[in-house]
Amino acid sequence: MVEHQALSRLEDFISLARKGEKVDLTVTLNKRVFARKFSPHTAGESEDEIDMYILSADYFFVIEGNVNEITKFYVSGIEGESTTKTERNIYIANERLKMDYTRLKDAKIVFLEKFWDEHSPGRI
Repeated sequence: MVEHQALSRLEDFISLARKGEKVDLTVTLNKRVFARKFSPHTAGESEDEIDMYILSADYFFVIEGNVNEITKFYVSGIEGESTTKTERNIYIANERLKMDYTRLKDAKIVFLEKFWDEHSPGRI
C-alpha cells in the first residue's frame, strides 16, 4: 500500500499512474450558474446582478478503493449571451478537456470521454 500525500491536481494522479499505480476514473461534466454582483465603484450599480455560468468537470479518481474528487473549471460565460458566444465557449471548454484527456490517456488511465454539446448550446 502506497501512502498518498494530498492529491489535489490532475497531475498528481497522472504521476501516480505513470509510476504503475492502478488509477480508475469517472468524469462528470457540469454547468454551474451563479449570480455575479457588481462591487461599488465598478461599471454597474452595486445592486446589479448578472447570471453567469462556469463549465466544469468533476474527476472522481479511485485508488485502492479510496475516492478522490477534483473539480476543474474550463470556461465561464454569461447566461443569455448570444448563441455564437455560447458555442465558442463550449468549443474552448471541449478543447481544454481534450488536452487533459490526452494527458490522462497517455498515463494509461482508462475512462469514458465526455464533452459538452456544441450544437445544442441551450442544453449545456
